Amino acid sequence: MSILAEAAMPILSAVLSAAETTTGVVGPLTEMTQRAASVVWDTAAANIPRDLKWPTILLTLAIGTLIFLVRKGHGARDADGQERKTSLFNFLLPKDIYTHISARVDIWLWVIERILRPLWAVSLFATVGPVTEQYIIGSLEWAFGATPALEINYAWMLWYSLCTLLLYDLIFYAIHYTMHKVPACWAIHKVHHSAEVLTPLTRSREHFLAGPIWATGSAFSYGFIGGVFAYIFDGGIVAATLFNIGFFSLLFGFNGSFRHYHVQFHYPRWLAKWLQSPAMHHTHHSYLEKHWDTNLAAITSIWDRMFGTLYIPEKDEYTPWGIGPETQGEYRTFWQNTTGPFRDWYKMIGGKSSMAGPVSQDTLIKNR
Repeated sequence: MSILAEAAMPILSAVLSAAETTTGVVGPLTEMTQRAASVVWDTAAANIPRDLKWPTILLTLAIGTLIFLVRKGHGARDADGQERKTSLFNFLLPKDIYTHISARVDIWLWVIERILRPLWAVSLFATVGPVTEQYIIGSLEWAFGATPALEINYAWMLWYSLCTLLLYDLIFYAIHYTMHKVPACWAIHKVHHSAEVLTPLTRSREHFLAGPIWATGSAFSYGFIGGVFAYIFDGGIVAATLFNIGFFSLLFGFNGSFRHYHVQFHYPRWLAKWLQSPAMHHTHHSYLEKHWDTNLAAITSIWDRMFGTLYIPEKDEYTPWGIGPETQGEYRTFWQNTTGPFRDWYKMIGGKSSMAGPVSQDTLIKNR
């Protein structure tokens, strides 16, 4: 049981034990409630985002402190997306960001998404992934005959890891591009972009309708590559690891928390042409016109460079977050974000657009 569960269960147990102290007998309703509470807390603890687990938090704070020292207090953004020089504590945990209404909405959107996740996550990964994998294996057997059953070595495992990463990134790019370009899909994804400040929990800030879409894409990509390599190696291939951690997880997990963290983490320009730096995701969340619909892949810069959506920001480039002053007021509270897609779809049926649209620098200045 996690720290969260251990902290909460004594309080809940104290309430639930009231009936026991009176009669010494536990009724079926009390027993059922106690069991349900234990399941709920264990499930909640198991679903804490990776960015909020202690190893990731400590790594993020350590890297943030290093950036603070190297840049002599510069490199962090305020709630308006402006870079500022500040003290170490405010550099790492700025009050204006973590007390912002947007940060509070992050929490509640994550809670709802995690409650609903068991309803679709298991079913999608148990159907889309295996069905895709078996279809690919069957198609290759039909086209080329029995598996060649090649011998597995570490080089093939690395190649399998790379292909998995690239296909996942491509599918992610395609879905993300569609989310931005198709108004009905943007109505769902807009909830993520309505975040006016970035915190590690913003990564999980999604409308509950978005989760199944992302999960379907992930399951398909893993199933497709799994099917191809299972055919080639007669099902025995596994991904390469380093220190018992998959290269995919290592690559994304090292700086993934900085993608939705107010501290800038830049890569050298030559590296940013191949891998997305966290600072590039800051511009993705900006509502300035020049930043709109850029950096749509999850890990690499290959697909953005190939399809013309790559944007490498300058150091300390201004990135105001959210969906822009013209429509931000419609997506500020938890309830507005939860009902937002349905309101936008209703407007579409009535002939009104739901696209927030990019904001030019002149419009921004006029609204500030």
